[in-house]
Amino acid sequence: MTQSIAPKNGLNALLTPEESVVILIDHQPFQFANLHSHEPTMIVNNVIGLAKAAKIFKVPTILTTVVEDRGGKLIKGLQDVFPNQKPIDRTFINTWEDAHVVDAVKRTGRKKLIMAALWSEICLAMPAIQAAGEGYEVYAVTDASGGVSAEAHEMAVRRMVMAGVVPITWLAVASELQRDWARQDSAKALGEILLDHGGATGTAFAWELQLLAAGKGPTV
Repeated sequence: MTQSIAPKNGLNALLTPEESVVILIDHQPFQFANLHSHEPTMIVNNVIGLAKAAKIFKVPTILTTVVEDRGGKLIKGLQDVFPNQKPIDRTFINTWEDAHVVDAVKRTGRKKLIMAALWSEICLAMPAIQAAGEGYEVYAVTDASGGVSAEAHEMAVRRMVMAGVVPITWLAVASELQRDWARQDSAKALGEILLDHGGATGTAFAWELQLLAAGKGPTV
């Protein structure tokens, strides 16, 4: 029996660390080999940034692979964020049909699912659509996911939106989890993530830190 889905507006529609769980699906060599919707290094950067953000905000994160002995292990940079966690290896193409994954989510007691996967049109769309139909609030991280073509990725996003899934980017996820720069402990840790994964923002931040270290910071 499906449950009612919360409205996608208002303050309650934003992500919080206490309500969220992250599911990272099939960031494996085989999947990257036919990734053409994005530059593969961008997806690597973004999914690792997303994973690090989840870790600093203590958001439960579930790693999963499909047929690991043929598709390859999870990429090293992502596994290194959670070195002691063994990814759940599946045979199901649709992650949400694997009881081990679903049970892991249920044990968290959380209803906001943040998903990223390769490929968008299959391994992201299928579980996102099913979970949304079962009453979960699903957020698909589009720039930490990718498809076999730009069209495949775009059609996946359109299809998920029609099913009630919310498209979002990894920096938006991190920003919603942070919410207030006065939360200094997590703000500092998030700043370090931006240095490594924030692109031009990270470069600008690094320059600002150099100025501050040299005593040349802005004066008000």
